[in-house]
Amino acid sequence: MTRRELDAAGIREPGLRSAYTWCRELNARHGRTYFLATRMLTPAQRPAIHALYGFARWLDDIVDEPEDDATPESLARRLHDVEARFLTDLAARASDDPLLTAVIDTAARYALPEAYFRAFFTSMRMDLTVTGYATRADLDGYVHGSAEVIGLQVLPVLGTVAPRDEAEPRAAALGKAFQLTNFLRDVAEDLARGRVYLPADELAAHGVDRDRLAWCARHGRADQPVRAAIRHQIAVTREVYAEARPGIAMLHPVSRPCVATAAALYGRILDRIEDAGHDVFAGRATVSRGRRLAVACGALARTRWARRRHPAPALPVAVS
Repeated sequence: MTRRELDAAGIREPGLRSAYTWCRELNARHGRTYFLATRMLTPAQRPAIHALYGFARWLDDIVDEPEDDATPESLARRLHDVEARFLTDLAARASDDPLLTAVIDTAARYALPEAYFRAFFTSMRMDLTVTGYATRADLDGYVHGSAEVIGLQVLPVLGTVAPRDEAEPRAAALGKAFQLTNFLRDVAEDLARGRVYLPADELAAHGVDRDRLAWCARHGRADQPVRAAIRHQIAVTREVYAEARPGIAMLHPVSRPCVATAAALYGRILDRIEDAGHDVFAGRATVSRGRRLAVACGALARTRWARRRHPAPALPVAVS
């Protein structure tokens, strides 16, 4: 399958093929829902998506899965060094690192602005020093770099039938909705890392602060004020999904089943939190394998229908 994808994307150079293959394997190991959704894309689209995911995952792991002897200062230096190297290699359109090779090739093929990558690095640096967000506006600043730009990066790969400037806000909103869903699913995990990705003022409106969250984490259950706060956060997140949803129809027809599947599966995480009585400390909300397959099977049928009726999005001009 990997060979078919690389051939379809016009990726011929052996080193480049190896780089993209590495990214695909990373996606398959770590992004179960995300990887399943990419199977709905045409083979030619998949390598670029895998490269962008691999890059984001790698930087995220530098911050969230550091080596035992790492310090905030050493992590900051590493991120600085990685960013400097990446931007230098991006300008040169060449790198000797396999991951950077793939993402730089994707950036060149799809003319992705450097600003998207700079914004992502900015948010990753915030994770080294920022442990909470006072307001929704503060959190939105972080989410722009950590998630909205991801939606903007993949948009050219997916292709659009609407003007790009009309589709971009919807793509950014969907990236934001996915990130907000992750924040709700991972409240306990993030708290263990010393971070809270829920606006403090909105929590306070329900009588919740960091100390109360910590109490719930210690006892393995959410109390009523926390449940009420989570209920509110889910409502806010569903509004972001509603903002993003019209963007699916703006995508190229062959890309719509993939994005619709990802949105449905991520939205199901919110359902699972609700099913647990909004208790995000009783266990991590996940979508069962059976549910993922059920959603995917329906999407696969829509994918085949779309591919029969519509030509695949045109490949970008290969770069050297």
